[in-house]
Amino acid sequence: MIGTNDGTTGSARATAPPDPASSPPGAAGTGEGGGPQAAADPAAGRTLGRGILTGLWGRAEQQDFRSRIRGTLLGAALGDALGAPLTGLSLDAIRETYGPGGLTGPRTPAGPAGADGTRGRVTAATQLTLFTVDGLIRAHVRRDTGAWHPPTDVHRAYRRWAATQHDWGPDERRADNGWLAQQEWLYARRDPDRACLTGFGDDVLATLDRPKNPSARGAAAAARSAPFGLLVGWDPALVLQLTVECAAQSHGHPTAHLSAGALAVLVHGLTRGDSLDAAVQRTLGLLGARPGHQPVTDALQRAVSAVTQGPPGPDRVEALRAGEAGAEPDASHALAVAVYCALVAEDVAHGLRLAVNHGGDSAAGGTLCGALLGALHGETALPPAWLAELEGRATLLELCDDFALEMTQGPTLHSATASSPGWLARYPRA
Repeated sequence: MIGTNDGTTGSARATAPPDPASSPPGAAGTGEGGGPQAAADPAAGRTLGRGILTGLWGRAEQQDFRSRIRGTLLGAALGDALGAPLTGLSLDAIRETYGPGGLTGPRTPAGPAGADGTRGRVTAATQLTLFTVDGLIRAHVRRDTGAWHPPTDVHRAYRRWAATQHDWGPDERRADNGWLAQQEWLYARRDPDRACLTGFGDDVLATLDRPKNPSARGAAAAARSAPFGLLVGWDPALVLQLTVECAAQSHGHPTAHLSAGALAVLVHGLTRGDSLDAAVQRTLGLLGARPGHQPVTDALQRAVSAVTQGPPGPDRVEALRAGEAGAEPDASHALAVAVYCALVAEDVAHGLRLAVNHGGDSAAGGTLCGALLGALHGETALPPAWLAELEGRATLLELCDDFALEMTQGPTLHSATASSPGWLARYPRA
């Protein structure tokens, strides 16, 4: 379980990560080689990483961090909404429907899903991403009680999402709902992955030794996992460990949960100011020690190699999403598409168009690519016209800002002796 700095099983209560509220980006985590590194003593005034004092979140650091949080989560949602109408279409069908350039901006989904004319409609991937953030905030809030096991809190959040898939609306009798589960627009089925429905259908907490749905190889777990990368005070090995444990609650195949872990580690590096190339290299190093990593590391290496093979375009993306000859489509292909498109993107809109116009899982490709580009460039790089039509934008923004508050100002919001009643109403400890 999550808890040790080398990514192996250990006690989560015995070895907790550094408090993110005392660890701005660059202040704790890894040295040049990507290995564990102890946090400096703030009283001694020592510095780490890029020279930011441990224990101090300056105004500029807080603003940059919040911008990258918003960029990551809004970017992922934009990619999700952009790719959703292309689900099930081949590249030829996309060109036939939308023209030679494919889909170039948000469209109303075809069929019953678009009956109300809504553009920018998100899928279950964005719903689950929201609940991932909710679970991570609650894990940090519950830390005051001496209970520290983030996989449990995230799994409970996923169980609250599962209730939205069969309840008519918020059940006010559930004391642990908090504010997110009270959002009525979330009570709608948006083509959820079957493995998510079965994985979150009970209270049993899976482990990597006994994961749920061990044959599930799809990208749904990766598509909800960007928030783990926003834990900037954590060592990247711990980010990887937590992400794969939570991904295995629904997608037990190593290709699926390691793709989720890879996405989180990439976001983690970008949020801390690394280049995408550097983040990929660090991710490859961490994945190399994991059983079953080869399909994921191969996918990342194919994405990097494709950058030098000619001008970017749908045909090159199509080759990446198909993987190697005869390979069954899986999460690693969506990851390869996302990384390649983020590497070659002229801007966010260009990268997202590339990431969705192919015959694979367009929504997943867009979600993962949007998370990477948003973490890299921040919220102000996102296309404004697309944001204006994004479903649930107000909820996303509110949750982004709550996450930033918890990570940077958590000790002022709650402690073992005194807490803000309003904060605990939003994120109950129960």
